[in-house]
Amino acid sequence: MPEHLAKTPFGAGTPGQAKAPPRGLRDERQARPPSRSSGKPAAVPSSEGTGSALRVGGPPSPRAKKTKKPAAQYDRFIPNRSAMDIASSQFSIARADADAPLDGATAAYQEEIARACGVSINKRILTFREEAPTSDRDDLRQVYSRPALKSGAATAAKRRILNTPERVLDAPGLVDDYYLNLLDWSAGNMLAIGLDQSVYLWNASTGDVDSLCQLEGEAYVASVKWTSDGSYLAIGTSEGDVQVWDAESQSKVRTMAGHQARVGVMSWERHLLSSGCLDGSIWNHDVRVASHKVAELVAHSNEVCGLAWRSDGALLASGGNDNLLNIWDARSIVPKFSKTQHTAAVRALAWSPWKLDLLASGGGLHDRHVHFWNTTTTARLNSIDTGSQVTSIRWSVEYRELVTSHGLPHNHLALWSYPSLAKIVDIPAHDQRILHTAISPDGQTIATAASDESLKFWRIFETRSKAGKHSKAADGVAAAAAATSASMAAAAAAGPAAPSAGGLDISRPYSIR
Repeated sequence: MPEHLAKTPFGAGTPGQAKAPPRGLRDERQARPPSRSSGKPAAVPSSEGTGSALRVGGPPSPRAKKTKKPAAQYDRFIPNRSAMDIASSQFSIARADADAPLDGATAAYQEEIARACGVSINKRILTFREEAPTSDRDDLRQVYSRPALKSGAATAAKRRILNTPERVLDAPGLVDDYYLNLLDWSAGNMLAIGLDQSVYLWNASTGDVDSLCQLEGEAYVASVKWTSDGSYLAIGTSEGDVQVWDAESQSKVRTMAGHQARVGVMSWERHLLSSGCLDGSIWNHDVRVASHKVAELVAHSNEVCGLAWRSDGALLASGGNDNLLNIWDARSIVPKFSKTQHTAAVRALAWSPWKLDLLASGGGLHDRHVHFWNTTTTARLNSIDTGSQVTSIRWSVEYRELVTSHGLPHNHLALWSYPSLAKIVDIPAHDQRILHTAISPDGQTIATAASDESLKFWRIFETRSKAGKHSKAADGVAAAAAATSASMAAAAAAGPAAPSAGGLDISRPYSIR
């Protein structure tokens, strides 16, 4: 060790006493009396070079000059006394130099006394700058370093859910009746809609619109329903007839008569077609045989306005204007169980696509509730007070979510998370009550028909794997709009054409908004 590093201004030696044993800075500080005005000469930091040695009065020895090497340079750390807590520093030094370790009780007592005296326990002895002012707010480093919450709400926030429709079509002649079912979307991407006495098919892939049929006399269309593969369309009439049409050839296959009043709702289960009547009866038709009526289910005292077969064909759910919800076993003509919790007509019925025994049912204007049922235990799982008349329920195939459509007073669509039943978004959809909804075959787009005679398309359940890309149904809607625009341009070039009465008039310039 160089001789000049051993010299210290805190000792009593002189520059000539080089053989005295060196003493560390810490030992010298302990030997100093605690008084700040000791009367001894203070150490003066060197103003030359970057050496860390402390110079004292008197010339340096020749040996020190010889042993000084430019490579042995150190940074100078000059503590700021105004920023130091002398009492805390003295306490920390005394604790560290204790001869014997203190037991737990004594150490705790010492710390308590130190806190009472305003002495910091673990404060640094040397301080080189003033501490930054403290804040009462949360440490932002901790707040923003927390891991992100992985929840359904966060997932939903990443998905774009627009509150404006992708396309709007005019639907003149749509009957304003809550108990009818006049809209359905097939697996072949064909949308069927009943307008007064006519049924129209809108091809979502090409944009073509075809008139499938027109009823005779005073009869009007009361319901439409596609088969699961989209090959055939069933049409219920106000006269009590059920017609079956081939979609490809656009020809009527057969007519099944027998109901004494209008057929306002239907549901397919393979070759079996169930139809609900105004008189409260439900008929099961086997469309393969001449004697089509194979069963009659009687449990409702008023019009049947909701029918839905479960995906496995084991159970049939029915809802009526008598406020009853009935669950039927496919092997019986007696209800498996009935529910009376609704206080208005039960029209909206939907089986969950990812939980076989989960059924959702919605009530009318004086009820406004959606109830969830376990059809195995017959228990009600939960309920939502939607605040509006419930006209339909649509489950998402990919998300644990459902959409409800509403009539009076708000005429909106509502998206809900399941099973939390937290509302994700409200969409003000129409100026008047929504009467019918249908979901596209890819499960991403919802079509709504309302009593304001408009048909709108909403892209709500965008597929995760294709986020940011258009779905097939959306592409179909876009293609339809392009085809419609082309037909409009051709019609404009050829001159004005008279639209067919009561049809899905897309030749008018204002039919696409």
